[in-house]
Amino acid sequence: MSTKILCSSLLFLTITMGVWSCLVASSRVTFDYQNSMRLRHQQWMAHHGKVYADASEEDMRFNVFKNNVERIETFNAGPDKGYKLGVNKYADLTNEEFRWLHIGGFVRRDEEAGLVSAAKSKPFRYANATGLPSAVDWRKKGAVTPIKQQGDCGSCWAFAAVAAVEGIHQLKTGKLLSLSTQELVDCDGKNYGCNGGYPNHAFQFIVNNNGLTTEENYPYKGKDGVCKAMGTAQKVAKISGYDKVPSKNETALMQAVAHQPVAVLIDGGDFDFQFYKKGVFSGECKSSTDHVVTVVGYGTAGDENKYWVIKNSWGTTWGENGYMKIQRDYADESGLCGLAKAAYYPTM
Repeated sequence: MSTKILCSSLLFLTITMGVWSCLVASSRVTFDYQNSMRLRHQQWMAHHGKVYADASEEDMRFNVFKNNVERIETFNAGPDKGYKLGVNKYADLTNEEFRWLHIGGFVRRDEEAGLVSAAKSKPFRYANATGLPSAVDWRKKGAVTPIKQQGDCGSCWAFAAVAAVEGIHQLKTGKLLSLSTQELVDCDGKNYGCNGGYPNHAFQFIVNNNGLTTEENYPYKGKDGVCKAMGTAQKVAKISGYDKVPSKNETALMQAVAHQPVAVLIDGGDFDFQFYKKGVFSGECKSSTDHVVTVVGYGTAGDENKYWVIKNSWGTTWGENGYMKIQRDYADESGLCGLAKAAYYPTM
């Protein structure tokens, strides 16, 4: 065998071995990554008490989890947008599933038009409010109860309405009471229980019902139930009515929030909203509303980064311990995620 042939054979063998080594190394990295992600998923399951029906469902949920985690980490590693995402308890759900299970403030367009026009005849009581504070946080004023959890029931409308009533009741009486959301879910026939609803309908029910009872007296079940007359007998918080903030007007919303917590409709179903962790949210979302939250304050981060503070009903593991800071004075008059389109507050 000639030296040239020998050298060529050795070169071919070297290249082949090199390629094989790279493939083995690549396979090992992929294997290690999969194992690492599997372990991460199992730890996440244990932390959130997740149990699946069988191995097939666990595999399917693992793949959803992995895709969500990768997308979250890619976002956080990218250019700083002023907010971060986090791997929360919704990490094994696709965005479509998340919307279906956890968004419950849907708006039927035919009804929304009637609700907005009907509210126009009532004057906005805070229209002449001036000299507003640069920052408000009703949590610090003792007018906000701890974060609650709606679970797989689309009852956000009830939680938002209750939070607003808890707020005005504390401001007027000095007593902060945790009121019953389940009473609204079970007894408010104008709304749709776990299938969604409107905070203004909830306020009207509370007026007609001569108030609400406490959470302790009528605890939350996270599902539709039969209205329990005995459970609703003891009314502890009453309102006289409700008002609507002028639509598509963040200045008016600020005037209202400066005086009390306000329930607002919002688009809460997009990926970044689902996995929001901290910072001032400014992500892409729609102006069509499908969720209801309570605005419990506003402020400014840095020199110009204005935000609203919203109380959600997805537990403390979502967002900043259950709250979100979301961009204020957005370019679109509807507000970011449509939060200025339909806002309501109870009166006493």
